[in-house]
Amino acid sequence: MTGGHCAIRGTFFDFLDDPWKHVGQEQDAARFIADGLLVVKDGRIEDFGPFTEVSARRPGLEVTHLPGRILMPGFIDGHIHFPQTRVLGAYGNQLLDWLQNSIFLEELKYNDRDYASQAAEHFFTALLAGGTTTCQAFTTSSPVSTEVFFEEAAKRNMRVISGLTGIDRFAPPEVVISPDDFYKESKRLIERYHRRGRNLYAITPRFAVGCTDAMMDRCRQLKEEHPDCWINTHISENPSEIRTAREHYPDCPDYTSVHEKHGLLGPKFTAGHGVWLSGDEMRRFSKAGAAISFCPLSNLFLGSGLFRLGRAKDPDHPVRLSVGSDMGGGNAFSLVRVLEEAYKVGMCNNTMLDGSVNPREQDLAEAERNKLSPYRAFYLATLGGANSLYLDDILGNFEPGKEADFVALDWNAGQAAMAWHQSLAVGDGGPETMEQAAKLLFGIMAVGDDRNVDETWVAGRRLYKKAAG
Repeated sequence: MTGGHCAIRGTFFDFLDDPWKHVGQEQDAARFIADGLLVVKDGRIEDFGPFTEVSARRPGLEVTHLPGRILMPGFIDGHIHFPQTRVLGAYGNQLLDWLQNSIFLEELKYNDRDYASQAAEHFFTALLAGGTTTCQAFTTSSPVSTEVFFEEAAKRNMRVISGLTGIDRFAPPEVVISPDDFYKESKRLIERYHRRGRNLYAITPRFAVGCTDAMMDRCRQLKEEHPDCWINTHISENPSEIRTAREHYPDCPDYTSVHEKHGLLGPKFTAGHGVWLSGDEMRRFSKAGAAISFCPLSNLFLGSGLFRLGRAKDPDHPVRLSVGSDMGGGNAFSLVRVLEEAYKVGMCNNTMLDGSVNPREQDLAEAERNKLSPYRAFYLATLGGANSLYLDDILGNFEPGKEADFVALDWNAGQAAMAWHQSLAVGDGGPETMEQAAKLLFGIMAVGDDRNVDETWVAGRRLYKKAAG
């Protein structure tokens, strides 16, 4: 790990635990320091705490002060598509039609290194402008796109997870890759990129509709030979997709069993969406230590459905969760926007379970777990995302020893009404209490976007600063 040296003074907010474990006392999972000091050496956090205490321990530091901002750990996007950068916002009906009509033809262009490199520069610039410092991303079935992705991430010293996409049916012939070629190229790419710098490799079966048994078996073989790698895929996003997967795997009683059958469900496994997973499937995810990435922007944009957040956060069978932009099915890079839509999905699910629609389906505990407070929301985007990806030992909060990725949020930026709205929460000054800071964060989530990201720092170096004006 290499990185910069810095000492940053400002107002800090992070998490030490999961707020869903502290119902009614969610602030107990968070940490707020109105005037703090973060000391970074070689890209890692060396010291952190109140300014008076840390500065006394470390006299003579050259301090960079960031007043008027809330400093949080860098956002973690658990599910995004690098080769969909240039088709963001493409009209597409629903998932399967959208893939055939808009996405596969664009992804084919990423066989060209120059085209992919230009897109990668824009992709990472957009991530940083939204405060995202780590992502788990899909590339294409072309090795070139995976090479370009890792090389561009390395230029910025960003922590990323990705890998060659396995798909050998459903897509046009020019887009698919044979299971043998997928295995051979994946082996080469793992050797070249996995744990080189901050790159991590994910074995990537795109989804069951696009993967034959032979492709899934090759993924199993890769995981057995490289157990340190991640697995990244999609699951139960759209009803038509689920019906098609059932036709392809008639021996599997549900979508989750496709991954169980091939020995893939387990730690470091993430499936995007999970909108239509049954309660039993979620319990099996929980038991296996597998994760779901909640992608409300794309679930709404493509009409896929409402992810059952409250069910996934069942305290008896909790599923590891991240949030994902799923750009370009999701119509923004910004995780602030993702959290806004996640809040709305949760509120809709809350209404369905509070007894007002059907008293016989009332489940007040699950209904409450759907409510996305600022604590719950920003936990998912930081420490919760790190936990879902098995990276919470190195990312997700400001604990000494962790990698120093963080974002400076400006609560007065964004929509024209933003500053007036936020002044009601804290007056003319910054937050002095955790409650005030949480209100500011909820305001950012509810009416903000990437304009609220003033600076983004990666491994102790500032890589993004919003332009003045």
